[in-house]
Amino acid sequence: MALKKKPVTGMKDILPKEMEIRNYVMNMIRETYGKFGFSSIETPCVEHIENLSSKQGGENEKLIFKILKRGEKLKLESAKEEADLVDSGLRYDLTVPLSRYYSNNANELPAPFKALQMGNVWRADRPQRGRFRQFMQCDIDILGEPTYLAEIELVLATTTLLGKLDFHNFTIRINDRKILKAMAQYSGFPAESFDTVFIILDKMDKIGLEGVAAELEKEGFAKESIDTYLGMFREITSDIEGVRYCKEKLKEVLDPKVAEDLETIISSVDAVKSADFKISFDPTLVRGMSYYTGPIFEIAMDEFGGSVGGGGRYDEMIGKFTGQNTSACGFSIGFERIVMLLLERGYEVPGSNAKKAYLIEKNMPADKLLTILKQAEEERRNGVQVNLSIMKKNKKFQKEQMMGEGYTEFVEFFRDKL
Repeated sequence: MALKKKPVTGMKDILPKEMEIRNYVMNMIRETYGKFGFSSIETPCVEHIENLSSKQGGENEKLIFKILKRGEKLKLESAKEEADLVDSGLRYDLTVPLSRYYSNNANELPAPFKALQMGNVWRADRPQRGRFRQFMQCDIDILGEPTYLAEIELVLATTTLLGKLDFHNFTIRINDRKILKAMAQYSGFPAESFDTVFIILDKMDKIGLEGVAAELEKEGFAKESIDTYLGMFREITSDIEGVRYCKEKLKEVLDPKVAEDLETIISSVDAVKSADFKISFDPTLVRGMSYYTGPIFEIAMDEFGGSVGGGGRYDEMIGKFTGQNTSACGFSIGFERIVMLLLERGYEVPGSNAKKAYLIEKNMPADKLLTILKQAEEERRNGVQVNLSIMKKNKKFQKEQMMGEGYTEFVEFFRDKL
């Protein structure tokens, strides 16, 4: 049987042109986030199955690539349930591994700790445009900072990066899980049904207010609760006035400090931002992860037609490991989607070194080849990227291929003309 040359479904090979942009984006990430005080860390791609299945990862827990036990621990004949066969899995995000990492190493880390983590994650998802089963994630997190300074820094760092990558007119959508819950409580939905309400609300972009109303009715919720709930969405604006509306309207069920802090985050980011974007209060923003406890945010780009990043505060996750809650807040950019958008617009890496190709006639004598090698070495010392290739019969096609890789200058060497 012939071996398969295509990658596994949902995975992809990365060609040199894309790799050049990926490397540039990763370097820009390290440089930009480094200026905000974030330190690079790394965690293993394989995580304990108990950690991945701790009901913290929302829908992602249904998408785990699980790993069988090995050697003597794998007892197929006596296995009665999945837990008898599986002990680990590939990480589906970087937040759960970071929480374990911090719990294990907190005594050796500063407080607060600002972490930058880039690495592949895996989800057994349905592949589509901009979505793969193996993909790079890039997260920044601030651990041990309980105030809104963490949210402000995360939004400013992320938007500064996007600005440097030549993205404009995008939107940071922001909300707070406490406002989500207060709106549901004020409307009379039972607390045990909040998650169901939020799952339906999360479809607002696709099905609109009427669609949300229909689905809430279908779930059997009282019409009075539905009307009260959706009535607020009709009145709330997407600016600071919308946050103030929530503060006043929900004063019996919402701590006013929640709205005040959110207003401070929005106004501070607006006043200090260096990139071209707007920050918008969006009470319909839910974010799927159940571990969020406070402010949540998402990056919306019209050219993609969806989210290209998001995050929020998750003050209770680290406590699942240590027994003591630790303030935590993070922001993740959709690295693969960012790279895809740059490729689609024909993005050229700025400030790249000159790329020169030496085409050498076949059977060049050793002494003359040595002269060429020395010349190439001298140019490389001066910052020029030099690629040595043996001249092919179809020289025109050879040059066209190399031009596609960014080579702009060609030097030809012949045996009798060196």
